[in-house]
Amino acid sequence: MLTGLVFGLVSSLHCIGMCGPIAIMLPVSRDNQAKKVMQIMTYHLGRISAYSILGLVFGIFGKGLFLAGLQQQVSIIVGILMILFVLVPQSKLGKLNFLMPFYKLVSKIQQALGRQFKKQTTSSLYTIGFFNGFLPCGMVYVALFGALSTQSILYGMLYMVLFGVGTIPLMSLMIYVRDLFSMKVRGAILKYYPIIIVIFGMLFIVRGLGLDIPFLSPDTLNLFVRSEPNC
Repeated sequence: MLTGLVFGLVSSLHCIGMCGPIAIMLPVSRDNQAKKVMQIMTYHLGRISAYSILGLVFGIFGKGLFLAGLQQQVSIIVGILMILFVLVPQSKLGKLNFLMPFYKLVSKIQQALGRQFKKQTTSSLYTIGFFNGFLPCGMVYVALFGALSTQSILYGMLYMVLFGVGTIPLMSLMIYVRDLFSMKVRGAILKYYPIIIVIFGMLFIVRGLGLDIPFLSPDTLNLFVRSEPNC
């Protein structure tokens, strides 16, 4: 679970580049600081709610794989997928026919997101965060791979919640000091996030190999032992 929080903290640098424009345009109060804090946290609550739903879905899939006895294989496959996600150009992924319904759904989410910015209410801030959580994001995809590897409904949700919590500090800071995060700065940050994804992918592969390395790659018998009988 700790990796979810750490990954959220690290990936918030990527969020500055991708979700930064949304955070900058949030209709928050400029005069009442207490209200502004509440509004920002409402936005984050919306994002984390979306992440928890995604974690629930991937946790269900992971639970089925756990029951099928595919623990090690899943960890290795997840690591490989993380690395492939970096190596395969996004333009080629967008041309795959089976992804077309996904991109149509994203288009509808973006339209709904735009309508919420016009309302400028506290409830709209939650909705903006909620829709924001479902927008395509490389780091969210990687975090979902991590939720899948937990092979647990409860832990899958918790992993994504902690991931969302990890993104809060830097995303909040950006709203306050938006002038420091220019387009050039955000572009420079985005250049480094593929390296982070590859590192996490390699860690998942090593973990799945069961090399009997304490904390990093436990042996096969202890690799996925957990006390969670009902989830």
